[in-house]
Amino acid sequence: MKNLALVLKQAEMRESPDEFVKKTFVSSLFMAMGAAMFIIGVFRKLRMSWTIIICSVLIIWLMTFLYFLRVPEAKIMRKRREISKEIVFAGRFLIIEVESGISIYNAMVNISRSFDAIGREFKQITDRIDLGTDMETSINEAVMNTSDPNLSRILWQILNVLQTGADISNSLTVVIEAIIKEQTIEINEYGKRLNPLSMFYMILTVIMPSLGVTGLIVASSFLSINLELIFLLSMVGFLGFIQFMFVAIIKSSRPGVEL
Repeated sequence: MKNLALVLKQAEMRESPDEFVKKTFVSSLFMAMGAAMFIIGVFRKLRMSWTIIICSVLIIWLMTFLYFLRVPEAKIMRKRREISKEIVFAGRFLIIEVESGISIYNAMVNISRSFDAIGREFKQITDRIDLGTDMETSINEAVMNTSDPNLSRILWQILNVLQTGADISNSLTVVIEAIIKEQTIEINEYGKRLNPLSMFYMILTVIMPSLGVTGLIVASSFLSINLELIFLLSMVGFLGFIQFMFVAIIKSSRPGVEL
């Protein structure tokens, strides 16, 4: 994880990489201990061996640890989605401000006050400028640390304008139009992915569980198999987990776009 320091910075997490890994390790250990108590109760009811119980607890601990390690990336993705919703409007806002005769610095200040996600990014730039950093260095640092490629493109255009003195309106207009086309393509691709995902969701989480549980109960009555309550509750928990995963996949695949 060589880029962990940059990832934490982009996720706006102030821990150092060592502190973050230690905190993740301890949190996953406590989660595994809590899960171990439940697993021991369930598996001993089913008369499972201690080897299976220990291996299950270790697998849960490892999965939890790896999941918590991905928290910064999840925050970056959520932050990127929020920025994507505002990027087009903020870009047009910047163009209107500059064309009205307002300086780039004052335009960035107005953006920081008018937008939430992008406003935080521009506020960091203006705060560094207020503390004595020159504008080019401050924007260049924001380009290096931002997690959104589209925002990075807009900042690069502002930086090029400051260095070359070109017309910022034309440059930003071209970038905004390109971003709009890319977001339109993302929406179309999401619509194509949504249909098969919805079909698999209906099959795996609605049809198969309903018919499967009904068939299992009927078969157990004919074969004189005793279905204990703990088994049925475990099945319900598993089906709930599958439904949660499908909803999370569909929600995460939705592009963060506002056109």
